[in-house]
Amino acid sequence: MNDLPSENVQDYPRPPAIEQIGQRLRVVLGGVVIADTTAGLRVLETHHAPTYYFPPQDVMAGVLKAAQGASYCEWKGAARYWTAQAGGEIRPRAAWSFSRPSKPFASLAGYLAFYSEPMDACFVGDQRVSPQPGSFYGGWVTPNLQGRIKGAPGTEFW
Repeated sequence: MNDLPSENVQDYPRPPAIEQIGQRLRVVLGGVVIADTTAGLRVLETHHAPTYYFPPQDVMAGVLKAAQGASYCEWKGAARYWTAQAGGEIRPRAAWSFSRPSKPFASLAGYLAFYSEPMDACFVGDQRVSPQPGSFYGGWVTPNLQGRIKGAPGTEFW
């Protein structure tokens, strides 16, 4: 059952918007629920699947270790990466966060987002997500999304 309202990614704003999400969010790695929240945030941007962020207190202690490298988002600022480890599994650079995001995204400070592809499973409500196409973006694709999602070959420079 799809408990999420229908949304078209082409209707999402640019610049992106941040909002609270009412659904439960979960991340599973190595058979262990490493993140579970009902207080998550999501970022919506035109042609992107939503990116979901967990408050740090809703991520299991000790499962994330700082990873090498960083990146820069034109909207949110400098991101740092995290390696996830649980249930005997290790996933390098599987999560990211913004320590000091830009002012419009200040509420993301310290929150953590996870790539869904390297995890056992990620959920929005009862819906298991698929990764946003491509190797760079971290959006979570749910069955309620319509429209063309950026990330597949030929969409890199939209």
